Amino acid sequence: MLKSPLNYIGGKYKLLPQIKPLFPNQINTFVDLFAGGLDVSINVKANHTICNDINHYIIGMFEYFQHHSINELIANIHATIKEYGLTKQNKAGYHALREEYNRTHDSLHLFLLVCYGFNHQFRFNNKGEFNNPFGGNRSSYNTNTERNLRLMHKAIQGFEYHISNFKTFDLAFMMPGDFLYADPPYLISCGSYNDGKRGFEGWTAADDQALFMKLDDLNARGISFALSNVTRHKGRTNDKLIEWAERYHTHYLRADYSNSNYQASESDTAEVLITNY
Repeated sequence: MLKSPLNYIGGKYKLLPQIKPLFPNQINTFVDLFAGGLDVSINVKANHTICNDINHYIIGMFEYFQHHSINELIANIHATIKEYGLTKQNKAGYHALREEYNRTHDSLHLFLLVCYGFNHQFRFNNKGEFNNPFGGNRSSYNTNTERNLRLMHKAIQGFEYHISNFKTFDLAFMMPGDFLYADPPYLISCGSYNDGKRGFEGWTAADDQALFMKLDDLNARGISFALSNVTRHKGRTNDKLIEWAERYHTHYLRADYSNSNYQASESDTAEVLITNY
């Protein structure tokens, strides 16, 4: 399994060994509706891959990666690390880079800020300024990150990117033989990607319903989909999700949130993959 160089909150890398075997064997166009850090997209074999996310910062970063050679990327990364003296201990260097990024919005700078930032979060204020704190003594750009960047760079060549709220992303082009994967923010869990405090809208029950309708439409047109979600988490249940999923197939997964900024055990979290095939 390929791993994104971004430890993106909510990423599915550790669940891929359970999820990927449940995907269709042959895919014409693959649509990753909530692409995030691309852990899923770079591991799906398809004739064409479309990655969508509302986070224009991360999509812009992937487009930047795609349009530069890997040798150029690596050279510029090391030059920037040297210029700002980035280490696990140099808080001042991190803050200087963060100030420069908020002035120029350079995608390479953003990548390094995420590498050295607290919990690798993409955190912005309502002014669009990156404001994630320094990840002192924990976060860094290292040899594993560089290896994953090289592998991902090769995998994403030819990917098509979109920046859109899922509700306005037009799926009329999809046909039988295509496949859509949806990994939205989870209504009943709390992560930095769905709390509405990071410069993006929070996730609500109305968003759940809008997504269900979008997936129902795909099903009516004979198009395969898979939805990642949780039906139970820390004593809460998503009853509307459970009710909607009764018309499809629910696959229960072994949950692992060890890479998240909150902890959950298998006993109190029911992570599922819901498919219409």
